[in-house]
Amino acid sequence: MVGRDDGREDRRERLLEGLRTRVDDQRVLDAMAAVPRHEFVPDNQQQYAYDDRPLPIGEGQTISAPHMVAIMAELLELDPGTRVLEIGTGCGYHAAVTAELVGPENVYSVEYHDSLAGEARRRLADLGYDEVSVRAGDGHDGWAEHAPYDRAYLTCAAPEFPADVIEQIRPGGILLAPLGRGHQTLVRAVKREDGTLDQEDHGGVRFVEMQG
Repeated sequence: MVGRDDGREDRRERLLEGLRTRVDDQRVLDAMAAVPRHEFVPDNQQQYAYDDRPLPIGEGQTISAPHMVAIMAELLELDPGTRVLEIGTGCGYHAAVTAELVGPENVYSVEYHDSLAGEARRRLADLGYDEVSVRAGDGHDGWAEHAPYDRAYLTCAAPEFPADVIEQIRPGGILLAPLGRGHQTLVRAVKREDGTLDQEDHGGVRFVEMQG
């Protein structure tokens, strides 16, 4: 009898092959290979788990396309021990990839929807990422309790980097987010000593808009 996971490994391998044409950092590629995306995808989307595109996860939110997760991880320059703030936990997939790169104890993630935060927390724990910290709240506020962070990224589009998130990043730290309403651009910024940002654009993207 053919199971619903028939051909899953082949699809996963094809996805990873495609990522190798977009991302140079071998550690990022290894992290993408280590995290089982199908575990983060709803049952009714399982056949698409290793398609390189976003998928709905409920509450009007999506799991990001794998190539975007990989590109963002590479732009963030994540090393073991790097302290990371994520805004927009969603299903927890992006947090798991980040945890592979920096260590789960160094990942702090804020999700607007209580239901998604709870599900992500349970899923991450079941998959061995139980040290990832997840809380429900307004991402605009960041998570001051664990600041300062070395990195921060948004998995949802905002008009600009939230002021509180900027405040919680150390000087020299990196921020990454899709910025803009309607037309969105992936923007990477380095925080200067005076608190201002040195920004650079990395192309057009499309994310769900930030809540709150």
